[in-house]
Amino acid sequence: MAREFQRGHKAKISDLTAGTDLYVGVSIAGPGLTFDISCFGLDANEQLSDDRYFVFYNQPKSPEESIQQLGAQAGDSESFRVTLDRIPAGIHRLSFTASVDGAGQMSQIGPGYIRIVAGGEEVVRYSFTGSEFSTERALMIGDFYLKDVWRFAAVGQGFDGGLAALLKNFGGEVAEEEAAPEQQVPAQATGAPGFAPPPQAAAPAPSFGAPAQAPAQAPAPAAAFAAPPQPAAHQPAAPQQQPVHSAPTMVGPLTTPPAAPYGQPPHPPQQPGPPSYGQVPGRQPGYGGQVPPPAPAPAPYGQQPAYGQQPPYGQQPSYGQQPPYGQAPGQAPGQVPGQQPAAGAGLAAALQPYKEAPTGARWTPQNQQLMRVDLSMGDQAVLARQGSMVLYQGKVDFSYKGAGFAGRIVGNATGQEMQLMRCTGRGQVFLAETGAHLHAIELQGDGICVSAENVLAFDESLQHEVRRIEGHGIPGGALFTMQFQGSGTVIVKTHGVPVVLPVTPTTFADSNAIVAWSSASQVIISSQVRLRRNAYPGHSGETVNLQFRGAPGNFIVVQPYEV
Repeated sequence: MAREFQRGHKAKISDLTAGTDLYVGVSIAGPGLTFDISCFGLDANEQLSDDRYFVFYNQPKSPEESIQQLGAQAGDSESFRVTLDRIPAGIHRLSFTASVDGAGQMSQIGPGYIRIVAGGEEVVRYSFTGSEFSTERALMIGDFYLKDVWRFAAVGQGFDGGLAALLKNFGGEVAEEEAAPEQQVPAQATGAPGFAPPPQAAAPAPSFGAPAQAPAQAPAPAAAFAAPPQPAAHQPAAPQQQPVHSAPTMVGPLTTPPAAPYGQPPHPPQQPGPPSYGQVPGRQPGYGGQVPPPAPAPAPYGQQPAYGQQPPYGQQPSYGQQPPYGQAPGQAPGQVPGQQPAAGAGLAAALQPYKEAPTGARWTPQNQQLMRVDLSMGDQAVLARQGSMVLYQGKVDFSYKGAGFAGRIVGNATGQEMQLMRCTGRGQVFLAETGAHLHAIELQGDGICVSAENVLAFDESLQHEVRRIEGHGIPGGALFTMQFQGSGTVIVKTHGVPVVLPVTPTTFADSNAIVAWSSASQVIISSQVRLRRNAYPGHSGETVNLQFRGAPGNFIVVQPYEV
């Protein structure tokens, strides 16, 4: 499951994936706008000391090919291949940027994102919109940076000026005469991407390309990481070269919808003919192409499928949903169309949507209301609300965690008292409370403010204390919240799906609906109480709000519910 990052969030690459050969996809678009998407390889001083590590349309790869620009594919406006263990020691940061080519500004863009795919699975995504920017003409989207180990940071910082200004900012030199845009087409048409299978049909596909054909007796779905074909006419590809990478660490990204329906045999080999971009005649498409999925089956009579909405794998579509590609309404997952389901498959199909979610991390959401923590990972205890355990596996001990005499006094006086239990041992604990939505927030040395009412559990390594919010015009003259700092994870619970907004000078939130905010934000209590209202009956009910201020990168979390 991909982790959704907000601006300013950071994480170790090793916490996201064990792989080092990564696919980075960037999506950015705006009406009438053209963008240059680039990657800057910077040194320890965050300067472009070697121009060969400025990877853009006119220089699509670094000397040792640890950074490669692949072009638009799999729904991304631009994509890169980054092999972290091959990056030279002098490169300490990879900055992925986008700049407007020509007239326009970043406030005109629509929803965009940067995502990281490893092993064919999307592991992290940072989304942004034009409403977060104004007159900037360039954007620093996200960074890979080396701090003991490689890490990823969602930057989302606007930059005045275009690509040339970015290049100067990083210490590079702008050539007197840049390549014309029309020169980009022949550069891209010189050959298929390095991830595409070789042109010889008898040669084996590279380890990061399409998998080998499955045996006939065990049909398997087509490769889910193949890029979808472009709707426009394809340019014929020139003869390809054998890829230079052979380490089995790279698999292309997942795409939506899947390449072939579950339970349907792969498409048979086609007759030899002119190959499309990145596709070899007579073979399954690899990274550069994909067999288009069949048309979706119609919804049952009387039901209107929602646009683009599909039920999760193994779950029957509900009202307003359409079944996955190739699956007829009422058909069990894995059942071949036109055949009766195998005996005894009904129970397995019914339980499939509720199986335990796979994990490789310490904290893993099983669904929106259930969180699992693996105590054997991290070698540290977890503090959770008393009574929040619904299931555990392995050898786990639960003990009372007292706040001490001073802690109880402060908690009672501020309303921020938490009744906690300490979970230790070697096992897995499942946590939930009253069906609330649960969200895991990982801190990497930064801080977050959360009301004690919205905290379900957190790593014992985190420091937490009561923080006072000064103000006037409300009972007691102040509000209180819990502040968490350090390195670890805190589980926040909300009523419904929350919304995360960036902090601006005009950001106000109801004190009864706010869930959390970045600890670096400046919080001011804004009271709308007026003396003359005492002469009139009634009021709006919105008399006390919180105003947030801070530098770019700060955020607030608001739930669709008032406590």
